[in-house]
Amino acid sequence: MTEPIVDPHPAGDTQTVVLPARPQSVRLDPATTAVIVVDMQNAYASKGGYVDEAGFDVEPAAGVIAQVAKVVDAARAARMPVVFLQNGWDPDYAEAGTPLSPNYHKSNALKTMRARPELSGRFLARGGWDYELVEALTPQPGDIRVHKPRYSAFFNSQLDSVLRARGIRTLVFTGIASNVCVESTLRDGFHLEYFGVLLEDATHHLGPDFTRQATLYNVEMFFGWISTVADFCGAVNQLPQE
Repeated sequence: MTEPIVDPHPAGDTQTVVLPARPQSVRLDPATTAVIVVDMQNAYASKGGYVDEAGFDVEPAAGVIAQVAKVVDAARAARMPVVFLQNGWDPDYAEAGTPLSPNYHKSNALKTMRARPELSGRFLARGGWDYELVEALTPQPGDIRVHKPRYSAFFNSQLDSVLRARGIRTLVFTGIASNVCVESTLRDGFHLEYFGVLLEDATHHLGPDFTRQATLYNVEMFFGWISTVADFCGAVNQLPQE
């Protein structure tokens, strides 16, 4: 039995398109949908950034930049809000937490700087190169930036109020890392009554491939929907363009 199309919008909305997704297609309205770009920063996608210095392979992460750019361009053309999330802390790392915070112990950026004192102050500090978004994804006028100090962008940030003030109900997720910050934010959004769609080929995971598979399974089965860049762009391009 085929599940009906998921429709997060009030009855009577007419400017909508259907996004092919699994386990069900999702109806999108550009007025109530936002594209969320998670942590596409030099830290995570550039040589010399924190992820590279911490020993992860940064090449696959860099490979999603062009995919995210396609999504962002399509969203802007359809007058759909684009929200860029940036993970990090103040230059003194007060926001990162003390040894009484689990973030102090689990953040790979903080652990790498403690292990290699010559890198102290270099990673994910606001105002630094590592914190900044990659050049290819520079925000444009009308785009929104939200700073976040933890994996989930709904924790200790303005994201929820920014979205609710604009009547946003559906979030289309791109970015890094699908199994950490993307999934954490999508899960928290679920509990705040947002409909989350993850574009599987516009995100990248940290760690072995089973972490990616686990995230896709969790999202599809429990917390949201899975789609692709081609399906998103194909659907959104049917909307009136700027």
